[in-house]
Amino acid sequence: MNSHYSVLIQWSDEDDCYIAALPEFGPYALTHGDSYEEAFHNGQAVLALLMESTAPLPPPNVFHAAIETIA
Repeated sequence: MNSHYSVLIQWSDEDDCYIAALPEFGPYALTHGDSYEEAFHNGQAVLALLMESTAPLPPPNVFHAAIETIA
């Protein structure tokens, strides 16, 4: 899948697993996995489903690095 959407993966002590969040699709667009890799795979699967069923698609978050030059 080639998209520009974010998948944020963090460990949850409360849930004892990795949580994959899809922030562009709202606070309830979550999935999980017992390993980082499983959470990422599940996040990609949920993202594919959301992209198929959401209209219009939200704009992706884009990272803009601040680059400073030294004079």
